[in-house]
Amino acid sequence: MAPPPGAGPAPGVWQRLAAWSRRNLPTRESMERSRLLRPVAHRVLAPELWRFTRRSVPRGVALGMVTGILFPVAQIAVSALLALPFRANVPTAALTTFITNPFTTPFIWAFAYWIGKLTLRLDHVVPGDPVRDAAQSGWLQWLMSDAAPAVAVGLLIVSAVMAVVGYAASALGWRLWIARKWRNRRNTHDI
Repeated sequence: MAPPPGAGPAPGVWQRLAAWSRRNLPTRESMERSRLLRPVAHRVLAPELWRFTRRSVPRGVALGMVTGILFPVAQIAVSALLALPFRANVPTAALTTFITNPFTTPFIWAFAYWIGKLTLRLDHVVPGDPVRDAAQSGWLQWLMSDAAPAVAVGLLIVSAVMAVVGYAASALGWRLWIARKWRNRRNTHDI
């Protein structure tokens, strides 16, 4: 069965991701209308924070990784505010905070506990399974245990490593994307 006239191929993953981000990420216009941002609007709405450049996008990815992992609430707002001094791309930083979501957060926290436990050498000091015990007992009691420092150190290490990896991957992805554009441009002129 042939597709209806005028219908092209189904959109790919990147096209769907771009369409989703255009629908859900805050725009400059929506931030201009926000009463909460009015006092700092002149700083937040600076055009250089909204341009996609080879330097601002990797900074935004790294910043989004750090705020997504270290800040459990208000991640997008924190990443937008931290984008100011780091001259990072605001939409990229906001989108990258979605690395943590209800599906990935438990795995990130368990991995952070494991990394922190190895770093602080708490193998024999912390008895039992502190992550499971925290879910069953109160969080305040868990914060007073020896597991909290392991998770905190682990989260710092995981966020730093993810920021470096995200920065490098987005910088490499940017270079490959630009090289592909130049190659396509050269091929169209050769014809």
